[in-house]
Amino acid sequence: MRRPRGEPGSRAPRPAERVTYAGPGESWSPPPSSMLRILLSAQTSPARLSGLLLIPPVQPCCLGPSKSGDRPFGGGPVQGLQRLLEQARSPGELLRWLSQNPTKVRAHHYPVALRRLGQLLVSQPRPSPVEQATLQDLSQLIIRNCPSFDVHTIHVCLHLAVLLGFPSDGPLLCALEQERRSRLPPKPPSPHRPAIYGGQRLEVALSCPRFLQYPRQHLIRSLAEARPEELTPHVMVLLAQHLARHRLREPQLLEAIAHFLVVQEAQLNSKVVQKLVLPFGRLNYMPLEQQFMPCLERILAREAGVAPLATVNILMSLCQLQCLPFRALQFVFSPSFINHINGTPPSLIVRRYLSLLDTAVELELPGYQGPRLPQRQRVPIFPQPLITDRARCKYSHKDMVAEGLRQLLGEENYRQNLTVPPGYCTDFLLCVSSSGAVLPMRTQDPFLPYPPRSCQQDQANFNSTTQDPAQRVVLMLRERWHFCRDGRVLLGSRALRERHLGLMGYQLLPLPFEELESQRGLPQLKSYLRQKLQALGLRWGPEGG
Repeated sequence: MRRPRGEPGSRAPRPAERVTYAGPGESWSPPPSSMLRILLSAQTSPARLSGLLLIPPVQPCCLGPSKSGDRPFGGGPVQGLQRLLEQARSPGELLRWLSQNPTKVRAHHYPVALRRLGQLLVSQPRPSPVEQATLQDLSQLIIRNCPSFDVHTIHVCLHLAVLLGFPSDGPLLCALEQERRSRLPPKPPSPHRPAIYGGQRLEVALSCPRFLQYPRQHLIRSLAEARPEELTPHVMVLLAQHLARHRLREPQLLEAIAHFLVVQEAQLNSKVVQKLVLPFGRLNYMPLEQQFMPCLERILAREAGVAPLATVNILMSLCQLQCLPFRALQFVFSPSFINHINGTPPSLIVRRYLSLLDTAVELELPGYQGPRLPQRQRVPIFPQPLITDRARCKYSHKDMVAEGLRQLLGEENYRQNLTVPPGYCTDFLLCVSSSGAVLPMRTQDPFLPYPPRSCQQDQANFNSTTQDPAQRVVLMLRERWHFCRDGRVLLGSRALRERHLGLMGYQLLPLPFEELESQRGLPQLKSYLRQKLQALGLRWGPEGG
């Protein structure tokens, strides 16, 4: 592999070659400075070029084999060329690495080069003029070699070219779009709009794994530019999944999904509806669309017996929104529905969701008079910390708070990760006397009776033997990922857990992540926990008796 000669990282440019794009019966060539003007104007649009910085470095194994079967294996010259492209200091150097090493260039090197070009433009507040021949030659290289690209590489190059500001009717995007169409089932082209606009652009962006963190403004703009016929169920499902996955509580996008659900009610089945409704429950957002709930009730009545798991998933989202329809509950708690799910692959997960729905009926729907889940069918709801907490345990404050409580109260005076009936896992639980003294856990039953409707009778029986009933205090960690992206609204599952624990009689003491992150060291944390516990009137140690 030859290194560029002359000054480090630079060499005199080669003579410019004319770039032509042959249309029907004619040739095309850009104006003398059109491409340069486009790229420099893109430099002044941080919202557009910032998308390039969100794309992680392209890995050869992620792109798959090219059309011709070329695929790099292991390290060697191919990997070395990728590193050189990623470290290039100018567009000219990018072009030289690609043009001087034709036997070592693979399809995945071109997205690497385009991504690096965008980074160079973003990193230079006042970029020096870029030679027109360099940009033309780079476009010509991609146009000449794109027939050997695989479908994913073509998609990546398309998006990078759009972010860089290449015109939708220019030779580069036209060539890439032509290759894309040749690999996929053709769709009737729009006579008046470019191919990569509106719903199609939104679909391609959301389905590309490199654009999972696509800017919100781009999503809103793409949705606004889309025509009604372009917003297919597949596009809207991708949008709903994107919002739920990244905890994006965007009212404009959520309202658009709700409106689509109402308008397309007759064409949607429950398996699609469960995916469209998911972000509303997860993001704790009740849409303003007045027909949202009536529409869902009609869909549940029509589809409830077709797909049991989808039906229960829809009800789970509505449970988080506190708007469960009685008619649908009566159906899923009916013996015929329960017998139908027994023995099926999703039986355990459906029974777990039905157990949570039964708990919601017990605690939040006193007026419900229909069938309930039989006791033998009930299973613990969340018998252990949620998956997100286990995945992010190294970022959690739980170990730090546990150490603070150990030094402050002693290990015998609290329990960590205790699951209380009907199956909610608590972060930290304390037993406290009526006078506020923290009691040793070995002397107390940490569980409150469930269902809580028997609490009054149990309390009376308890008072006949002792005059000092214990309260249960639950310390709830509110980590950053327990909230929507804006950091102000609890996710639906978290709000549901806190709501149910409170209704069962547990006294909740939230520990917000903003307050925990502001503590510097264990002494400050202990002081913070002491203030929190004393604010509830709690006493411990010698002063607690």
